[in-house]
Amino acid sequence: MKYKQLIFAALSFLIIGCSEQVNHTSETNTTNSSLLNEDVIFYLTTPDQSVLFQQQTLKNTSLGHENLAKIKVSTNTSYQEIDGFGFSLTGGSAELINAMSADAKNNLLNELFGTGLNDIGVSYLRISLGASDLDAKVFSYNDLPLGESDIALDHFSIDEDKKNLIPVLQQILAINPEIKIMASPWSAPTWMKTNNASKGGSLKAEYYDVYAQYFVKYIQAMQQEGIIIDAITVQNEPLHPGNNPSLYMEAADQAVFVKSALGPSFKQANLATKIIIYDHNADRPDYPIAILDDEDANQYIDGSAFHLYGGKIEALNLVHQQHPDKNIYFTEQWIGAPGNFPEDIKFHTRELIIGATRNWSKTVLEWNLAADPNSQPYTDGGCTRCLGGITLDGDQITRNPAYYIIAHAAKHVRPGSVRVTSNSSNELPNVAFKTPAGEVVVIIINNGASPQHFSVDVDGEEVMASLAIGAVATLVFQKN
Repeated sequence: MKYKQLIFAALSFLIIGCSEQVNHTSETNTTNSSLLNEDVIFYLTTPDQSVLFQQQTLKNTSLGHENLAKIKVSTNTSYQEIDGFGFSLTGGSAELINAMSADAKNNLLNELFGTGLNDIGVSYLRISLGASDLDAKVFSYNDLPLGESDIALDHFSIDEDKKNLIPVLQQILAINPEIKIMASPWSAPTWMKTNNASKGGSLKAEYYDVYAQYFVKYIQAMQQEGIIIDAITVQNEPLHPGNNPSLYMEAADQAVFVKSALGPSFKQANLATKIIIYDHNADRPDYPIAILDDEDANQYIDGSAFHLYGGKIEALNLVHQQHPDKNIYFTEQWIGAPGNFPEDIKFHTRELIIGATRNWSKTVLEWNLAADPNSQPYTDGGCTRCLGGITLDGDQITRNPAYYIIAHAAKHVRPGSVRVTSNSSNELPNVAFKTPAGEVVVIIINNGASPQHFSVDVDGEEVMASLAIGAVATLVFQKN
């Protein structure tokens, strides 16, 4: 591998006038696809939005900078394998996408999930098992009148998902058959719950086995539609019963449910779908640790999932250290409408794209993929100001902060990539990966209070770069 020596990446395309811009319109996405440098591809996003995930020319220079900060990357030491980067495809997101004209929908889905030069390559999706709070209405796959029950699940049906979610997923799978899909329940059917309501309440112990079969029937029904559920989380935000829908589940109860019902049911049905626990904030690492400490539950569990509405991202590493044989996933973080582009880009890139993966996460997923200009649809009692990665107004598309946050990772850090060693700092947080194709991808943000000049050394080959305050860069060192 040979890299250009002493290369200066532009502080701003306005300064050196050499950017190749991606021209986004409401109908299509085009870009100059020519390789800008024979050794390193450089993508840039600036907080003033003058550059939005645009490929930049690396300009040879002899700046004479001495004692530059150095990001040193070594591919000799590797960590976790990456499953992918993406979004939650809520029922509301699917409804909006499915309502687009055929050409507009096709163009959008190819842009989001394709791997061509004009695409951002989303590689992982989270969907709701039943309704989430970003569906137009609350539903489960076994809704019954108050006072009735259906222990045999004779009335189980995923017909509600066949209206929008399943057709959109099938079109996505036609574009990227390898995309991984995780499903998370917001609530069990109300007749299984202590309060007989969609909001709050807990799962009745007498229905543990029935609810486990509910998961099994869901996975099998989706498979019949050509949709493989790679993983499920046991419960979305089990310590937050105030959403609609929602369900409260303490760690001890989740452990019992997994070891006595869900795990054995998956095993009996010969399901390969992974079971992932917790799926809530980083302020309670004790929750997944307590479940993983239970040997009877542990045997069925692939790993733990996290959000970051509370706590610090380093808590993911604490769980990894306690149970290094189990995987870590980052599954949700919202951006509140109307968004604050500089702050959103900085926080999400630093804490999630860089922070979560440096703390062993195999995924980074934003919440959620799409909403309309009024942050709809949502349930009565659901999130009223969740800003989608894109805003859809009919066929009109607005690309929001989460779109660019995910693009910086998803496009080149493909599934099967592994995180490799790189030194980081408060001013220049970064993370590095080696891809299945042998490329090295380094994602960097200037988290400092002044422009940063630095070098990036990959296995002894060095380039120089600069970033404006709050700017994000993805550098792709190509294999020659």
